[in-house]
Amino acid sequence: MAFDGIVIAGLVKELNDKLAGGRITKIAQTEKDELLFTVKGPRDTFRLLLSANASLPLAYLTDVSKPSPLTAPNFCMLLRKHIGGGRICSVSQPGLERCIHFEIEHLDEMGDLCRKLLIVELMGKHSNIIFCTPQLRIIDSIKHISFQVSSVREVLPGRDYFLPRTVEKSDPLSVSEEDMAALFASSKLPAGKTVYTGFTGISPVMAEEFCHLASIDSSVPAMELSEAERVHLAHTLARCLELVREGDFEPCIVFKGDEPLEFAALSLTSYPPSCSVRRFESISRVLETYYSSKNTITRIRQKSSDLRRIVQTALERNYKKLDLQLKQLKDTEKRDKYRVYGELINIYGYELSGGEKELSCIDFYTDAPARIPLDPQLNARENAQKYFDKYNKLKRAFEALKELTQETKREIGHLESISASLDIALKEEDLTQIKQELTEYGFIKKHGPSGKKERITSRPFHYRSTDGFDIYVGKNNYQNEELTFKIASGNDWWFHAKGIPGSHVIVKADGRDLTDRTFEEAGALAAYYSKGRGSEKVEIDYIQKKHIKKVAGAAPGFVIYHTNYSMVAVPKTALVEQI
Repeated sequence: MAFDGIVIAGLVKELNDKLAGGRITKIAQTEKDELLFTVKGPRDTFRLLLSANASLPLAYLTDVSKPSPLTAPNFCMLLRKHIGGGRICSVSQPGLERCIHFEIEHLDEMGDLCRKLLIVELMGKHSNIIFCTPQLRIIDSIKHISFQVSSVREVLPGRDYFLPRTVEKSDPLSVSEEDMAALFASSKLPAGKTVYTGFTGISPVMAEEFCHLASIDSSVPAMELSEAERVHLAHTLARCLELVREGDFEPCIVFKGDEPLEFAALSLTSYPPSCSVRRFESISRVLETYYSSKNTITRIRQKSSDLRRIVQTALERNYKKLDLQLKQLKDTEKRDKYRVYGELINIYGYELSGGEKELSCIDFYTDAPARIPLDPQLNARENAQKYFDKYNKLKRAFEALKELTQETKREIGHLESISASLDIALKEEDLTQIKQELTEYGFIKKHGPSGKKERITSRPFHYRSTDGFDIYVGKNNYQNEELTFKIASGNDWWFHAKGIPGSHVIVKADGRDLTDRTFEEAGALAAYYSKGRGSEKVEIDYIQKKHIKKVAGAAPGFVIYHTNYSMVAVPKTALVEQI
């Protein structure tokens, strides 16, 4: 993710605009490494979240309040003592470092006006919140770091504060275009890597974006670029950094369907058309939206992990079974050869006197010479019967295996459709019907007497097309079945990804003719809610519901149709409004 110095610069501008001059009315330590400030400004009251969590360091303005422990931790009590009721004078950032300085004015025990610094370092596992004097002497920190933990810097009360520099990088805000071009000319690293390893505060995502804006392949070594390309890349980088200096930010999140992929403080243009870019008014809103969406997806994947494991285990077992069945089925292909051998021995067997190991004759099916191995201890009739027995045995095996392979393929298709349902589940209640289906079809064993069934609260996705048509998307096989055979009427339109597991998409026609745009939007939804959602394009079958038939004895949601239209769609949900 691009939580780099450029994002911090956008955040600092936002915090400075909204919090400078505001008074700190409340300080809470909601987690061992997280603080929540309430700041009352001239017009509004804001909540400022500061987190030094090693896996997810954050700082943003939020509307959400979090419960505090009954007894405040020592660091929280110290902050309340010194800066409770204090005024935030300014919020700043040293260069493009991932660090925020809050300068706070307050009254000391004697009633004299003095200032303190609250420094928030957002540096992954090295993140910290440090409280200092104006002379950068550490008063305390939310995490104490001794020399036993870090040989680079101690973070303990009484120590001097400094920002460690473990890697030599230049501050891009103070480097000229000529120096940038010179750095590119001497670097053996790829152009993209040269940008983010040579300059402070630039992430790989933004380095890729700068190369894309300069129309340069980021994987080509920087020193192999032509002089014109190096100058153009330096100019592009300088122009973007000028936007940072001027505070001209464009906070955005890149989505792939409903899943957020990346965020940035400047516009991102290097992603493919299958991704959508959503712009926001503030960096705080970007961070809150991105991480809440990510947390939702992560949480539901954790909740569904047991179901995924059951489905994956069953799939692997069926894949192996199918391979074995297909191999055995291939072995039965020689059955007709044994039948022909038996028939030829019956026809030409009068020529045999006994004891021969081979019969040479003409195959009357092909008019080609044939050489048939014989058992010299058997007569002609017994050799023919031996081949007929082999033929009958392989014929029975072929018929049994043909049915078994079809059954295994149906089970694989069923499991793959359940796997696709797990991929689109967004809430815990979406998993209830999936678990119910796995239990009903024997993939999950029932334990004890069957009690009350879990209440089903999950409903199909409901969208409205640009032209006002209602579109419904099933989240699982039961919902697909219900949509197609209970909710849809004869003239409604049915959409599904061709040849791959996916959701049934129903467009309610309500007696109207669908517009071309509605067909495209419904096709995009069918592509997105299928196993092909990661592809650039997906082929979609669509047909009126009256031509859809249910497969007798098949799992829910499996249908057949003989005439249909086809289209190619890009997997997207952003085209339509979700209800």
